[in-house]
This record gives sequence, structure tokens and C-alpha cells, in this order.
Amino acid sequence: MPTGRQNQDIGHVLKDIYMKEPLDAASLCKTFDLNFLSDAAILSEKDDIIGQPRAVKSLETGLNISHVGYNIFVSGAAGTGKLTAIKQFLGKRAGLQPAPSDWCYVNNFGDPYRPKIISLPAGHARNFRSDIKKLIDEARSALKKAFTSEEFSEHREAIVDKMKRKQNELLSVLDEEAKKENLTFRTSPMGIFIIPVKNGKAIDETEAGKLTDKEIKAIREKQEKFNKRLDNYLDERRKIEKAAQEEIDDLGRKAALFAIDALIRERKSAYQSLGDIVTYLDEIKEDILHNIPAFLDGESKQNQAKALFGGENDEESLLAKYDVNILTDNTDMIGAPLIIEPNPTFTNLVGKMEKESRFGALLTNFSLIKAGALHRANGGYLVLPALELLRNPLAYDSLKRCLKSKHIEIEEATDSLGILSAKTLKPEPVPLNIKVVLMGDSHIYSLLYELDNEFRELFKIKADFDTAMELNESAIKSYAGFIGKLVKEEKLLPAGKPAVERILQYGCRLIEHQEKLSTRFGKIADILREASYYAGLEGTAEITALHIERAIEEKFYRSNLLQEKLNDMTKEGSISIETEGERTGQVNGLSVIDIGDIAFGHPNKITVSTDMGRDGIIDIEREAKLGGPIHSKGVMILSGYLYEQFGKQTPVSISARIVFEQSYAGVDGDSASSTELYAILSSLGGIPIKQGIAVTGSVNQKGEVQAVGGINEKIEGYFEVCRLKGLTGNQGVIIPLQNVRHLMLKKNIIDAVNEKKFRIWAVNNIDEGIEILTGMHAGTADSKGEYEPNTVKFLVNNRLKEVTAKLKEFSIGQNGRVPAKAYKNSL
Repeated sequence: MPTGRQNQDIGHVLKDIYMKEPLDAASLCKTFDLNFLSDAAILSEKDDIIGQPRAVKSLETGLNISHVGYNIFVSGAAGTGKLTAIKQFLGKRAGLQPAPSDWCYVNNFGDPYRPKIISLPAGHARNFRSDIKKLIDEARSALKKAFTSEEFSEHREAIVDKMKRKQNELLSVLDEEAKKENLTFRTSPMGIFIIPVKNGKAIDETEAGKLTDKEIKAIREKQEKFNKRLDNYLDERRKIEKAAQEEIDDLGRKAALFAIDALIRERKSAYQSLGDIVTYLDEIKEDILHNIPAFLDGESKQNQAKALFGGENDEESLLAKYDVNILTDNTDMIGAPLIIEPNPTFTNLVGKMEKESRFGALLTNFSLIKAGALHRANGGYLVLPALELLRNPLAYDSLKRCLKSKHIEIEEATDSLGILSAKTLKPEPVPLNIKVVLMGDSHIYSLLYELDNEFRELFKIKADFDTAMELNESAIKSYAGFIGKLVKEEKLLPAGKPAVERILQYGCRLIEHQEKLSTRFGKIADILREASYYAGLEGTAEITALHIERAIEEKFYRSNLLQEKLNDMTKEGSISIETEGERTGQVNGLSVIDIGDIAFGHPNKITVSTDMGRDGIIDIEREAKLGGPIHSKGVMILSGYLYEQFGKQTPVSISARIVFEQSYAGVDGDSASSTELYAILSSLGGIPIKQGIAVTGSVNQKGEVQAVGGINEKIEGYFEVCRLKGLTGNQGVIIPLQNVRHLMLKKNIIDAVNEKKFRIWAVNNIDEGIEILTGMHAGTADSKGEYEPNTVKFLVNNRLKEVTAKLKEFSIGQNGRVPAKAYKNSL
């Protein structure tokens, strides 16, 4: 029986007999007939969310359910236009809703450290603040007028005169009693002194020195006795003064009440439907009545207000505690608020209490309370980036706390952490009615859903944005509408139908599918902007297909320096890639290099060496710790194929070593598994493989070739290498049949295929691929498991039988017996 190497010549004679026909150029890129699309459709604007029916339905569900927890997490890849779409969608909805209430903080006269919150209808907060300021100004004027009036002065003087008369009467009685005891008294800043009298005159120091001890003793006894009477007099005098002061205060209170009562009643009448404001006006009235001196000439009261509330002068300090701190003002709001907070820190979300430095200390008051995004969005919608929210300490926890309690509580970060206990304001919480929309990718959503039970309860709706949409007439019109809107909004040059067609092709290329369009409208918009720029440089009136093509090529050119370097090294031979001739056990595989903003393909030489042994298939990349787990899995699947095809009649006892030549970085993915299998079959059968044909595709144990990713980049990368080395007409690429629908290749490749300078084959299984690579029939097994002569599998099967026989002879020679392991499949 001839060996595989002896049958090489026979195989060459059969080349091209069984080869599958390559793909025609029409299947390499999607083309469009836009006759149904009018120029008006291109110029029209598209405001709806394009190509996201699932997400739209989720959004509507979440927004229409008002119960707690029906907030929304918008998930999807970057560049799908999530933020723009959400702004438009929520903006329309918000515009149809009423504007929410205004919110104000006012002083709590009973406890200044707990400011009170007041709600007013939208747009009324400014008027309320003006009314309160006007009220205080009018009250000050009315009080000054009342307390400087002639009538008030007369009543006050009458009270004072009455007090003085009573005091004089007491003093007269006291003086008469003192005269009877030959005593008199004098008043001074140091107090009242009792002085003895002799011959109707007060005794001076000279006469006092002449008194006898008996006289001095008698005088002292009289003084001590009179001191008790004097104390009684002073007590009575103070009672008279106190009663007079109370009478004056009562007079002042009545005068003040008369002066401001009409002013207060007028404001209460204007706000009678707002109970909180009516109560607040009553509190203002009581505070004014208790602090009348501060409105007139009470210096100490003014200084006290200045220390607490600040102000440039005493008058400002006095009025500061009656100020109204407008937290949210919706005067100019049309509809419900839509707030997008790109930096959701703790204070940016829940608000803050600013500080003022006074005499080296940081002080705050209710007028320094500032609103956060939750306050501004209250009654409407708040959109937050999930990743930024999680990055900011306390922000995520504070958001959840507010959503659960349905209140916004402004507090210091240290209070939230519980690490410090400094006396500060504790404002009254603001009731919260809001829909929160978090935006992030699916990974963040999965982590939060798995690790945070509260997240599941608070964000029950997931709106998932897809990266692709079905390609149909409606989708094309939507794309045209998007182009029209972008042109109008950003004042770009208009796009003609050829430009729209090229944009549609670019949309298919982004998603790698001929029957789908990409929803990464950020990338579409970038191409349109750059195409408009190039059209402007040329002075044309509209964007053409050539301008779109240039924008795409220039975008790629800006980032493909690495690809050019690799291609240059390949062209000069530093990287060894053969694109002509034939080799045994050697195939050009295709890989994709992703550098972030672009991805490109490049060929890799894959070689296999085989010999007898029990090591099975050895993945050198894995042994060198350069192979990833998916690549290693793909290599292991090759063993299953060999068992399936050849192990039923003959033990598969070989050692096969697979390597990516000149590969110095990690290798992962299974897209090279079919390539590796072709190299193994070539090596085992001793059958040369055409080096001008590169291969990509994964394979299963049954030999079925499966779809892979990056198919366009792989083909274009290999074509570029062949172009640099010289197109011969015998070069091409073998791809999985399932990948044909993913082809959106560049025009230069399509032209080369039309000119038969380059070919692309789509295969269903390994048999079809090996026939293209070798020009030999793959072979079909008969009922006994034997393959027809002069086929690939016939040669491989013969080689395996030879290896098994040699291994058996070797084992007998070494041990004098045949070990059981020699007949076991060792792969």
C-alpha cells in the first residue's frame, strides 16, 4: 500500500478537480437600492429613539408605573446614543407634565439649627421672598413710626411720671422717718449712705471725731435699724420700676401689634391656601413682637443676629433671619425638570451647607443651604452615569437612602459616616417624587443586581439598548432621518443619496452583518462630521459617497501605524509569511489585533510537526503560557475530530506539536482551530498546502466549520499583505459559510475578486476546506471505515496505521510484550 508521501504526485494530478467555487463579488458587500427614499426624507428630522423597540417599551413601563422602586437602569454599549436618546425621550415626556413646586428654606425661630422647608406652587418662590422682604421693611417703618409717635410718647411719659410719683412718695415717707431718728441719706454710684444729723445738719468728719463712744454706739444702732427700712424702700422702688417697665412693654407690644397686625393679615390672606406659610407668618409676627428693640435701637440684639446670620452691617444682619432661601425655583420651567448630572458626588446629589469664615470659625445658617441634583429634578427625572455614581464615596448609598425614604435629607458627609459629631444645621427633609435613570453597561448592571439587594428593589426596570437593528425600509428611513437631523443641528453640508448608501454600508460594517444596521450613532455622526469637513475643503455643495469613504479611510489611517509597521516587516521578510508555493504542515492563519479605536487583521504562520508517540496534540502556546483558555479548548477539540474520523478502526497514537510562529504575545480564541486542523492533516498525510490561501474558522468535533468574529478585518489584513508581496491570482481566504452574511469588504478587495486576482471561499466543513487547500478529494469512508484511495483521509489514515505499527514494534522491542496503553488513544 503506498504511503502518504508516495501519493503526493497522485494528489497533485487531482488538484482543482474537487475545489469549491469561490464567492462572487456581489456577496462580499451589501448594496442598496434607495429609489424609494426621497430627498425630503433625507432632509427630514428623526426625533424618536431609532432601532430600540425593546428599550422604548421598557422605558415606557418604568415611567408609567408610579410605585416605589420602578426606577430605570439603561444598559448598553458605549456609542449607541443612549444619552441622546434618553434626553429626547424624557424631554418630550417632561414637556407634557406640569412644572413641580418651588421649595424654600426659612428660619426656624424656635430652633435655628433646624430650618423649616416650605413648598409653593411653581414660580411663586420669588414673589414669596419679595413679599417677606417687603413685609419686614414695612414692619420696621411701621414700628419706628408707632414708637416715635406723640401719642405713644405721651402714654409712655404718663407711665414714667406715675412711677416717679410713687417713688417720690416712698422717698418722702423714708425721709420723714430718717429725720425723726436724726438721720439723713445720700445716694451715689456706690449706693445709698446713711448719715447722722446734729442740729439739723449732717455731721461731717471733724464733728464725727468729737463724738463719744456712747454717741457713736447710739448712732450705729440707729443706722442698723434704719438699714432694714432702707432695704424695704429699695424693694418697693424696684417693684414700682418693674411694674412700670411691664406697663411700658405691654404698651409697646400693643403699639407694635397694632402697627404690624394689618401687614401680617394682608400676607396671610394672600397665602391662605398654603398652611405652612400662614404658620410661618404667625411665627414672624411673634418674633417681631419679642424683638422690638432690635427693630428700633437694640444694639445687642443686632450684634447677636450678625454673629449668627452674617451681613455687611447690623441692619442686614437683623433682616437675614427673615430671609427666604429659595432652594428650587421653577419660574422659568416648562414642564417637569429633566436633570442630567455628569458628576454625581455626594454634595452634588443631596445638596450642601456652605460655610462662612468669621473670626477664624466656620459658620453656617439656613440661607447657606444649597440644592443638589435631587432637589432640582424633584417632580421630574434625574439621569446619572452609573460608573461615576459608584466612584464617588457616599453618593450611591445616599441616592438609595433618598429613594427608599422618599425624602431628601441634607447633611454633612461626616454625619453620614458617623465619624464626627459637630453641632450644625439639620434642615427639615424635602419630600421626594422622582424617576431616576441610571446609565451604564451590562457588566455594571449584572454586578449591582447580583451583589446589592437594594438595587433590585429600587431599579426594577432594565432598558437594554441593542447595538444592532434589523435592516428594512423603515430602518433606512430612520437612518436618513438621523442624518437630516444631524445636518440641521450641526449645520453640516447636506448628504446626497450616494452618501446615504455609503453610510448605510458603514452601518452594516460596524455591526458586521449584511441584514442589520449598527445603532452606534456616535460613530455614524463622527463620519458625517468629517465627511462634511472634507466636502467643504473641496468646495462641493453636498456630501458625496467619496467624502464618506475618505472620512472612513482617514479615521482608520490616523490609528493604523502599528498595522503598517507589521506589514512592512512582513514585506521585507522580518515576519515570515509565505503567500506563494506549497508547504506541508504549514498554513496561514488569520488573527485580529484590537488596539482600542481600531481593529485590523494580520496573518500568522501556523506550523505542525507530527510523529509517533502518546503525547497527543501539544499546544506550544499553552505550554509557553501564551495561550488563552478558549484557544486551548479549540486545540483540545481537534483530538475529538481525529477520534471521530480515524480512531474507530485504528488507535490514534501520535504526538503533534502546534505553534504560532513568531508569536510573542498572548493568543486566545478558537478561530484558528480549523487552520490548526488543516495543518495537522497536511503533516500526517504528507500533503502540501497552498500557501497563498489563508484560513479562519473554528471547528467542532464533527468537523463542521463554525462562524468567527472580525471576519472583514481578517480578510482585509491578509489581502493587504498579499498586495504588498504581489497579487498572483492564486491567493485568497477560506472562511466559514455562516460568515458570508457578515461580509462588508472594502472596494479594493471587491475589485480584486472581480478581476480574479483574489478569491474568497466559504466552507461548511473541514472536507471542503482541505480540498481547496490541497486540491485533493477529502475522502469518504466505506462501511468498513476505509477511505477511497488517493484522498486526504486515505493518506492520513495510512499514516496513522504506520505510526501505530511502528509504536507496537517499538513497545515489543523494549518490553518483550505489547503494553495495553499502546492500543489506547493517547490524545
